[in-house]
Amino acid sequence: MNVFSLEGRVALVSGASRGLGLAMARALASAGAHVVLAARDERRLAEVAEDIRRDGGRADIEAFDLLDETAVVAAVPRIVARHGRLDILLNNAGICLWSGLMESTLDVWRRTIDTNLTAVYLLAREAARPMIAQRSGRIINIGSYVSVIGRERLTAYVASKHGLAGLTKSLAGELGRHNITCNGIAPGFFQTEMAAPILNDPARAKIFTDAIAMGRWGRPEELAGAAVFLASEAASYVNGHMLHVDGGVAEVLSLPVAVAS
Repeated sequence: MNVFSLEGRVALVSGASRGLGLAMARALASAGAHVVLAARDERRLAEVAEDIRRDGGRADIEAFDLLDETAVVAAVPRIVARHGRLDILLNNAGICLWSGLMESTLDVWRRTIDTNLTAVYLLAREAARPMIAQRSGRIINIGSYVSVIGRERLTAYVASKHGLAGLTKSLAGELGRHNITCNGIAPGFFQTEMAAPILNDPARAKIFTDAIAMGRWGRPEELAGAAVFLASEAASYVNGHMLHVDGGVAEVLSLPVAVAS
């Protein structure tokens, strides 16, 4: 089972201050990686890093705006200067803004694409520089079940996540020859702060739950295994793949009532 160990690895996790990013950062730390937590909220990042260290893990922080190219370009060299290397990039930061097509605005479109896709491209580009130099690396992009299907009232979000799947495959093709893999994780419905408006509305929550083959929402810690797997030597020949962790949503038709055989 040593192929799953991340001892000696340095991992940068964006959007690590809460939700799925926090759960996956904890998982990488538990597997032995030194995690660098990235987001804009420096105070919250410091609290998370302290919690990880209290549990026996290793963590520090890089607070910067992922939409600021200058800040992104400066952050990666600082990490490499501190730790001597960068082995894993987990691109998790993202936003989801609901809006019908006719009510939507170009601002919503741009904010969503910039956060969910352009920021991933920027951070992957910069992280690839030290990875190419050291001839090894893992890039993991967090997509969504809507990376492969459509959803009404989520035009920009769906487009961004489809784009992220394409970006993941293109990076896999270009970086594979440098012994750098690039894969994605496509979560379904998870119990996070982002999902609170739905979870707090029983009628809406039931509609979503009925669409899940397993009949329940995922817990953030249920992404741990996928993140560690793709970051580890166990996935050394997995490249350009989108791993769905969704309880059966994107690839399974689930009916809200039992069908007699």
